[in-house]
Amino acid sequence: MTDGMLRVGRLAELTGLTVRTLHHYDELGLVRPSRRTAAGYRLYDDTDVERLYRVIALRQLGLPLERIAEVLDDAASLESTLCTHDRLLAEQIAALQSIRARIGVSLATVRARSTPSSDLLDVIREVTSMDETMAKYFDADQMGELARRRETVGDERIAEVENRWPSLMAEVDAAMAEGVDPASPRAVALAVEWMGLLEEFHGNDPGLKESLYAVAHDNADLQADESATPMFAGPTKEQMAFVGQAWEHRG
Repeated sequence: MTDGMLRVGRLAELTGLTVRTLHHYDELGLVRPSRRTAAGYRLYDDTDVERLYRVIALRQLGLPLERIAEVLDDAASLESTLCTHDRLLAEQIAALQSIRARIGVSLATVRARSTPSSDLLDVIREVTSMDETMAKYFDADQMGELARRRETVGDERIAEVENRWPSLMAEVDAAMAEGVDPASPRAVALAVEWMGLLEEFHGNDPGLKESLYAVAHDNADLQADESATPMFAGPTKEQMAFVGQAWEHRG
């Protein structure tokens, strides 16, 4: 230290940076030493050190050096940059959660089929097709929320729900075939379970609920059209109508 100032080597030790990094910051004009010794050694005062710590903080937030140089002395620019960076990070998080959700679908498909490696390409094609379908109904934020809900609910419960749907739809079909009154306790019980399983999917999120219902109704329309190919083996229009009527009679 000279006259209360820090030499570059000592500053590197205190901050955990390398001398080479501090030299680079100097060359960029990002953090320049206030003085130099007669021999040309860099000397940093308290103001220089404070500026360096601001640079370190912004770097830890993920800002590139060129942006840091622009915003360091401009509070308004700093706020705007951080807001933009926050938005971009949120989008990246949503995208990663969407990718994780897709991986979860792939894993579930492979595990359910005990798929040999020779059939893996078929699984990938099927999952990719479903991904494209999902993207038409769910935006990036919703896909991220679905990934979070999957993690909260857990794969075991998700598997239970997926396994329950075919038998529940069969029970609804049987009730309709027998002419069961939608207002009867049997029909209401089916509707309550049906809606409960759907709630585990959308979590009472209005956007997810609307998108889910749009998928179900569009798929039902495809099932009713002999020339079309349904997106998946979901409920029919008749099943949804019966459940809807029964749901209205719940106590």
